[in-house]
Amino acid sequence: MSISPKESLSYRDAGVNIDAGDALVEAIKPFARRTMRPEVLAGIGGFGALVEISKKYREPVLVAGTDGVGTKLKLAFQLNRHDTVGIDLVAMSVNDVLVQGAEPLFFLDYFACGKLDLASATEVIKGVARGCELAGCALIGGETAEMPGMYPAGEYDLAGFAVGVVEKSAIIDGRSIAAGDAVLGLASSGAHSNGYSLIRAIIERAKPDLRADFDGRPLGEVLLEPTRIYVKPLLALMRQVKVKGLAHITGGGLVENVPRALPEGVTAVLQKSAWPMPPLFDWLQQHGGVADAEMHRVFNCGLGMTLIVAEADAAAALRLLTEAGERVYRIGRIEARAPGQARTVVV
Repeated sequence: MSISPKESLSYRDAGVNIDAGDALVEAIKPFARRTMRPEVLAGIGGFGALVEISKKYREPVLVAGTDGVGTKLKLAFQLNRHDTVGIDLVAMSVNDVLVQGAEPLFFLDYFACGKLDLASATEVIKGVARGCELAGCALIGGETAEMPGMYPAGEYDLAGFAVGVVEKSAIIDGRSIAAGDAVLGLASSGAHSNGYSLIRAIIERAKPDLRADFDGRPLGEVLLEPTRIYVKPLLALMRQVKVKGLAHITGGGLVENVPRALPEGVTAVLQKSAWPMPPLFDWLQQHGGVADAEMHRVFNCGLGMTLIVAEADAAAALRLLTEAGERVYRIGRIEARAPGQARTVVV
């Protein structure tokens, strides 16, 4: 059956910009090239990317992680600021891969929107490439999905996927952690990418001017500060000090993430006076009327990563991380766990 010109429809009639995706790929290629590693055989542009495992590993184990940015994106939309959330996207996955002792090898992103805005999408993917540079991993590809009717105008969603590699004998699994070990904390850059549903509720209640000064910067900029990427300093530390356990402080805060690194029979006792609470968290607690226990359950409270080392290695770990440019604190110790005691307590 023939179709008359009046009845004929095309992809453009469905609201899809069929040229924008190709334009985005071309726009980001220079930034992706800066992230390449020697293991990458074929990257952006094909149906799939090819990556080989370095011959330096005798028993390589692949470690995979995936995550998103969450409702922090809503603030990015509100402030029309798209250059930092790509860093967040990379950070959430590579920091997760890192806690197993793995070096991130490559990263892929998924960008979904109703109608592709080339300018904002390019800013997002440039941020992804910047995050990959900070993590030392290659941006080898991704997917841009334009789906009319699925998202409000000007909004999008992000997902990311990281794969790393670790020598089987060097996997960090927490099994050697014992009473008497030291717990160290690495400073966060802000709220990172968790707790933003509560943050947005606090903003709705307090109704602050997000462009007003807050500790020397606009409040909105402070809230959008990207997640810190800990890959390079911690990989360097692992080459010199035995790290027994690592916890990426994401959703669930300190009291739900630190236990994920612990074996049975021990608890982490953290001293809240051992590290400074950044002004942002004081502001959130004050304006939201948030209890201390809820703060520790939802937010990182100034610590984006915790690590556990033997007491004898604590001073060296503190020194090496400080020399690498990290703000690091001795925040607690591992103790034998009493019956019914929480696996992590903040006192």
